[in-house]
Amino acid sequence: MDGSNALGDFLRARRELVRPEDVGLGSGGLRRVPGLRREEVALLAGISSDYYLRLEQGRDRSPSLQVLEALARVLRLDADATAYLIGLGRAAAGGRARAARARRPAPARVPASILQLINGWTDNPAYVQNRFFDVLAVNPLATALSPNYAVGVNLLETTFLDPAERELRRDWEATTEDGVAILRGLAGPDVNDPRLTELVGELSVRSERFRQLWARHDVRPQRGHTLRLTHPQVGDIELQSNKLAVGGTDGLVLVVFHAEPGSRNAELLRLLGSLSAPARPAARDEHRSTPP
Repeated sequence: MDGSNALGDFLRARRELVRPEDVGLGSGGLRRVPGLRREEVALLAGISSDYYLRLEQGRDRSPSLQVLEALARVLRLDADATAYLIGLGRAAAGGRARAARARRPAPARVPASILQLINGWTDNPAYVQNRFFDVLAVNPLATALSPNYAVGVNLLETTFLDPAERELRRDWEATTEDGVAILRGLAGPDVNDPRLTELVGELSVRSERFRQLWARHDVRPQRGHTLRLTHPQVGDIELQSNKLAVGGTDGLVLVVFHAEPGSRNAELLRLLGSLSAPARPAARDEHRSTPP
C-alpha cells in the first residue's frame, strides 16, 4: 500500500462516489468519469480548479481547515469521515520528516486484570483486539463461537479468506464492508504503519472484495452490533456485541457478547458453553472392589 498521497487518494475515491444530482448538478451529457469532475468539486467548494488538482495530486499538502470542511460538505462526508479527512490534511501538512521519525510501537500487552476478568466469565464470550483486528486475548466461550476467536488470529483476514467464516456469519457482506471501513477509521492518517501496510497488502493480493472495499475509502467508527451466526452445533444464534476501550493501552478494545436474559439466544449460548466445556474426570467409586 502506497501512503505517499493519502489525502489525494481519499479525495479522488470519495469524489467518484458522489453523483452530480446529489449536489444539484445536472447529470446529462457524456461523463467520462464516475461521480463528480474535479472542476465541479472545486466550484462547489469555492476553491480554484488548479488548487484542487494540486491537492488531489499531492502537490499541495497544506490545505486549511476551512478548505477541508468545504470539501467534506461537497463530498457529502459524515462526521466520522470528515474527522478522518481533517486528520489526513494535518498529516500531509506535517510532511515526510514526521513520518520518518515515526517508530513502530512495541506490541501491545493486555493488562493482567483484563485477562482475569474475561477468563472468569462463563456466560459471556469475550476477546481483546488491537486496532488492526489482531486477537490478543480470548476466553473459551468466544472460541466456542468460532475457532478463529483465538490469540494470534487476525479477524479481518479470516473473515475475508476463511470459507467457514462466510458460512458462519449470516451478515457476511455487511460484516466485511463494516470491517474495512472500521479498519481505515482506526488506522487514521497513519497509513504507513508497518502492520497496516502488511495487512492491507496481504488482503489486497488474496481478496477481490477487500480490494474493492478498500478503494472506496469508507470510514466508520467501531460500535457495538448484533452478531448473527449459523453455528454448526446450536444453529442460528444472535448476540449483542459491545466494544469497550481498554484504558492505559494503545488502542486495545475489549469485545463482549451477551444474549438477552431469558431468551432463546441465552439458552443456546448456555448450551454452547456446556458443549465446549472440558469433560470432568469420572468420580472414583471408593466401594468398588479391586478387580482380580
